[in-house]
Amino acid sequence: MLAGVGLTWYTWFEQGRDIQVSEAFLLNVSRALRLDDSECCYLFLLAHGRPPPSEAHRPASVGPLAQQLMDDLTTRPAYVINLRRDIVAWNAAADRLLGLDGRNWEERNLLRMVFADPAMRVRLPAWRKDGAELVARFKCDLAAMPKDPAMLALADELKKLSPDFRHWMEQLGTANYSQGIGTILDPAGHQIDFRHEVLTVDEYRHLTMVVYFGEE
Repeated sequence: MLAGVGLTWYTWFEQGRDIQVSEAFLLNVSRALRLDDSECCYLFLLAHGRPPPSEAHRPASVGPLAQQLMDDLTTRPAYVINLRRDIVAWNAAADRLLGLDGRNWEERNLLRMVFADPAMRVRLPAWRKDGAELVARFKCDLAAMPKDPAMLALADELKKLSPDFRHWMEQLGTANYSQGIGTILDPAGHQIDFRHEVLTVDEYRHLTMVVYFGEE
């Protein structure tokens, strides 16, 4: 009942019969059984021979130690993103820079902020460089998850909203890529240039931490 599947079908699944189960079925069973990350991964490996997909469309969270690590970086903006570029956790410095607390969770998406937020765009003096590099990295991750519905939906949405996004998504060749914004005007109008360091937070859920280092 909790998984929303029939008893007979679930029994056949537990018996290992030769039935074709969908990704949605496995995710529903994982949630109903309250499997942790490693258990869910094991279930997918048994049934599909591969790890679970990224669930980027679902709000995620990080553990208390990862949040504490970001909070300890009092002068360096830091946030955690998934493959879809949803910002799922951040510290106070990142909030001061990007105004994350004031956004609902759908708006806390780095690509949507850069390509669909006019107020953010005027704060990005190197918008074309930053935008192209963010899209280049997104294309790499999309190639690794080409059937992820949440990532495909975001790409389709932004292609319609931004001709530049569409052009860079369709552009061939290699390009530099980035997980963060390189140049931004702070709320007072002062330009800040950043470098970034990217740390893996949760490999299974494809969560990475991006730490901003101001150019000296």
